[in-house]
Amino acid sequence: MNNETHGGGIRRIVIVGGGTAGWMTAAPLAQRLARHPTQPCEITLIESPEIGTIGVGEATLPTIRVYNKALGLDGADFVAKTQASFKLGIEFKDWGHLGNRFFHQFGDFGPPLAGISAHHHWLRLAKEFNQMPEIENWSLASVMARENKFVPPNEDTPGMTDAYSYGFHFDASLYAHYLRDYAVARGVNRIEGMIVDVEQHPENGFVRAVKLRDGRRVEGDLFVDCSGFRGLLIEGALKAGYEDWSNYLPCNSALAVPCASAPQLTPFTRSTAQEAGWTWRIPLQHRTGNGYVYSNNFTSDARARDVLLGALDGEALDEPRQIRFVTGRRRKSWDKNVVAIGLSAGFVEPLESTSINLIETAVGKLLELFPDRDCSPHLADEFNRFMGIRYESVRDFIVLHYKLTRRDDTEFWRHCAHMAIPDSLQHQIELFRATGRVAILDRAGFAEPSFVAMMMGLGVTPKRYDPLADRVDIRAVHGHFAELRDMIAKAAARMPDHGVFVANQAAAAKAASRAAA
Repeated sequence: MNNETHGGGIRRIVIVGGGTAGWMTAAPLAQRLARHPTQPCEITLIESPEIGTIGVGEATLPTIRVYNKALGLDGADFVAKTQASFKLGIEFKDWGHLGNRFFHQFGDFGPPLAGISAHHHWLRLAKEFNQMPEIENWSLASVMARENKFVPPNEDTPGMTDAYSYGFHFDASLYAHYLRDYAVARGVNRIEGMIVDVEQHPENGFVRAVKLRDGRRVEGDLFVDCSGFRGLLIEGALKAGYEDWSNYLPCNSALAVPCASAPQLTPFTRSTAQEAGWTWRIPLQHRTGNGYVYSNNFTSDARARDVLLGALDGEALDEPRQIRFVTGRRRKSWDKNVVAIGLSAGFVEPLESTSINLIETAVGKLLELFPDRDCSPHLADEFNRFMGIRYESVRDFIVLHYKLTRRDDTEFWRHCAHMAIPDSLQHQIELFRATGRVAILDRAGFAEPSFVAMMMGLGVTPKRYDPLADRVDIRAVHGHFAELRDMIAKAAARMPDHGVFVANQAAAAKAASRAAA
């Protein structure tokens, strides 16, 4: 084997593609590696202005805050620079059945009682009382969203009314630019150019260099493929293969369009089930992001456009942009000396805002398993094992949304109700329906309250609850739920309007910027 791929530390990393995935990869690599005092690493990112970015991933999970904090980003500055708003969860409309509305919150339904999750005690009360209010009334995040309130929880000394979390809505292109400035300031070399050829080692197949249309040749020891759906390196060069999940997730198209902001800046994403898929609404400071994810096997593009434009709550600011996709993942996200991150690694539709989370996860795992120049296949195997579990657990959680429908008003929903689903998800649904228990198959994925919110919101009422809940004095259960509901109402009443809070954050960032200048 040639010395260039045999042992020794990584000296040159080449990231192919910019956008959200490319710059989310570049920023932490630059922070950790670019100017290391003893083993600095040259990091180059190549992006082409000729290749557009998808740019619809504008809603996140709370894990984005961990990523931002690790980079040392200032929260108020981030909100101002990315036109961000806060996200307490997702409101679902017309999912399960027409007229249905429920909320998937970032938080729980109150603390456990006697070591038993709160939803079991709620099920016990609901069995005794026909008029039991919906369980989301015991979720502070849900009540805050309903009343359009927001303040961050006290995470230093949290109390019962701090048991919620939050993510963000932001302009994905502004976020990419924000991280680009961060990464370039820390040593990342940005190159504009179109890659026209990939040079591989003749013996082991490692990628040695990429060639640009203007004749430049960029060498590397480790290549990160952030080239989007086309997977320029992972698939174009290495033929890693793709596992197609269209049999579980029938949507294959999307239309995206921004519109003028509504008068009220809401602290949640909205997902509305439509005749052949679902529409999203993501509120930012300067506009609202909208889209329609649908199957063109069950509707036409023209009809989808009409549905999307008819769902807007403000004037459209552009023409809807068409996106085609095949849900699934690469059979190998890490092959030889190429690691695929973002859309090049796989795509599960953005119903639960998981795309950016999967980028965070992949970048973190790459740093955890960072290789020498020989790129041990054992490291690649562990990366692929871990990311495979993550993608499959996200897939199953998304499939759940479709499978549990009781809608039969269109051919699309009839198809979803009767389609086959993964055995892993079937087990989770049947377990919850029979016993109220939640099987968490991926500890890095969605937690118990998320499954409870989704399955109960979609109409699954467990036949039983944990029998140990009956050992708790019913008066204590009543008292606990009454006290918690009262505390939640009072806590939400004290909070500022979400739009006011965002405006204050943006003003604070501008004042700090002026002071620094």
